[in-house]
Amino acid sequence: MFTFEFIVKTLVSALIITIIATISRRSTLIGGLIASLPLTSILALIWMYHDGSSVQSMIELSTIIFWMVIPSLIFFIVFPILLKMNVHFYVALIGASVVLIITYALYTQILLRFNIRL
Repeated sequence: MFTFEFIVKTLVSALIITIIATISRRSTLIGGLIASLPLTSILALIWMYHDGSSVQSMIELSTIIFWMVIPSLIFFIVFPILLKMNVHFYVALIGASVVLIITYALYTQILLRFNIRL
């Protein structure tokens, strides 16, 4: 059912997330610094390379990631604002995620107006 490669990818990815969460308990600055690195993107590119994806696919993914990082920052504005308003953690998480999804939808429409197709 699951290949060895799938299991390795899953374990490496989970390990990185666990390390970030553990470090963040001791130092939010260092945890935030590590979390702000494009680790997910780097891992995706590494997995694509090892899976034999074309250079063009990796270029397209990198370009889309670039364009989508900009609106994703709204999550990190809305989430702490909601928490400061004493909104329950999971409600704040869902609320910030909903705002993020709406932002993505609006942003992609704006990009289309500038003839940028993702």
